[in-house]
Amino acid sequence: MANSTKTAMPSDALARFLLALMQHFPQLAAIATLQAENDEARRRFEAFLAAVQRVSGTGSFSWRASAVEITASEEVYRIFDLDPAMPLTLELLAARIHPDDRRMFHEEIERARAGVVDMDFEPRLRGPDGSVKHLHVMAHGIRNDAGQTEYLGAVHDGTDRRRSQESLGQSQAALTRVGSLTTLGILVPSISSELTQPLTGIMTNVSTCLRMLGADPPGLDGARAAARRALRDVDRARDLITRLRKLGSRKEATFDSLDLNDAIREAIALTSSELQKHRVVLNTELDGELPRVRGVQVQLQQVLLNLLVNALEAMSDVEDRPKHLLIKTERQEGARVCVIVRDAGRGFHPGDAERLFEASYTTKTHGVGIGLFISRTIVELHQGCLWAALNEGHGATFSFSIPHDPVQSSDG
Repeated sequence: MANSTKTAMPSDALARFLLALMQHFPQLAAIATLQAENDEARRRFEAFLAAVQRVSGTGSFSWRASAVEITASEEVYRIFDLDPAMPLTLELLAARIHPDDRRMFHEEIERARAGVVDMDFEPRLRGPDGSVKHLHVMAHGIRNDAGQTEYLGAVHDGTDRRRSQESLGQSQAALTRVGSLTTLGILVPSISSELTQPLTGIMTNVSTCLRMLGADPPGLDGARAAARRALRDVDRARDLITRLRKLGSRKEATFDSLDLNDAIREAIALTSSELQKHRVVLNTELDGELPRVRGVQVQLQQVLLNLLVNALEAMSDVEDRPKHLLIKTERQEGARVCVIVRDAGRGFHPGDAERLFEASYTTKTHGVGIGLFISRTIVELHQGCLWAALNEGHGATFSFSIPHDPVQSSDG
């Protein structure tokens, strides 16, 4: 098949290419009615298509499966960093594909040669300078008038978008880490108390064990019991440290199937001393048949901790009524689960329900109210939503909902 060094494809191939890709590029629909009945109209049409390709970073190509050469637009040459004067061959393209993706490329080519199929894959390119590009290749297979398999397709350079997504992901990770450390700082008194209890128990029981072993005769039964109590306290301390390490971890976020009720119980365990210190009456209504969700456990626990800390602070100066705190889980319509945290605190101004989640907004006397902003960011990363509402009496209710795990909750 002849090679084209210009942006224009043969007019019949161009028409078929546009029909095949119209669904991917709706902006081209407006030119579908253009009738290229003369050279000037055709020239304008081709110039418009070339401009669209440059702006969108999308090149077009036509390839007959039995041939080694490909007819392609100038944008394809630009994407692959090739000289438009060179014949475009599969071998030349394969040489530009990232070594780790060449097998994928060759498998797609062989599949296309074996029968009329649609291609849709995302290989990477490695340029002469070592730079990497992320491509999206789409092609539609047809039988031409000669009965030969031919592909009309497009190559999109999605590198800038991928980098933007990665940059956004890094920013979100940094933001949630700041939130984790902020939450840890707020919980230091509770954490210190939680850790001190098992450490004190370990010291006491080890001392008791040594004293009984040194007696005459040795009190072996008592020593064994003290040693068992010491080991129990070691386990308590280790579990607490493990939870804290997860909360402050830099580990890359991975989505797993999770039990939200278990995550809530762990969050309560981390705040139990603060709850007792501030005389908070905690009630839980956790749905025993709550479907599992898919998410990052440490991030969802951070949301729960932020909401608990927010409730504690909202009730910190309440003296004229019981400090009731309710944590509830329930199913929602639309294959979602909901977590509800209801306090009896000072509430907020009726017009501030949305402002609460702004990074710079706070009802606190000191500090910046970033916890709710981070919480909403995390929930939205889990395809969920977080909102606040005033209670009929005192306080406020913060709720968030996220989707079920589609695999684990299929029977729920």
